[in-house]
Amino acid sequence: MKELFSIDLNDYEHNYIVYKRPSARGIILSGDKIALVYSKKEKYYKFPGGGIKENEDMHTALIREVREEVGLTVIPESIIEFGSVMRRQKSNYSPDTIFEQENFYFLCKAEKYVSDQELDDYEKDAEFVLRFVNIEDAIKTNRNYHSDDLFNEIMIKREEKVLQLVKDYNAG
Repeated sequence: MKELFSIDLNDYEHNYIVYKRPSARGIILSGDKIALVYSKKEKYYKFPGGGIKENEDMHTALIREVREEVGLTVIPESIIEFGSVMRRQKSNYSPDTIFEQENFYFLCKAEKYVSDQELDDYEKDAEFVLRFVNIEDAIKTNRNYHSDDLFNEIMIKREEKVLQLVKDYNAG
């Protein structure tokens, strides 16, 4: 998969342990709107998706994560690679550890019906909900997002850049 861009804060020592957490994320366009996760608590948008489990392929992870986070059922035949973003920074949780996450983004379509979410505790705390929004509105919201948590700040800046790439792709 082609690399869209990378983010490396270089805020770590190079002899640190590397913790890898690859993820699969869905780009679900519906007319002039895009399906995104909205955090009612933090006031940001992110692409639905999450961690790829050990021995799980990217498409299976994408389908599972989109279903859990926003209740949409991805149509497997519709999945097309969009690109990846590598993110590296010092871990918030483990000392002397580098958090490395390659985020694999896929264009895909979803069934029309929406089922119940199956959120993790941190997702419930962030009050994740499904929103179909104009891409430009999502970009503006994320551009205005600020957090004391650098981890979230970097994640949302990544999503803002990918949203802009999706907007440019959609316009072309």
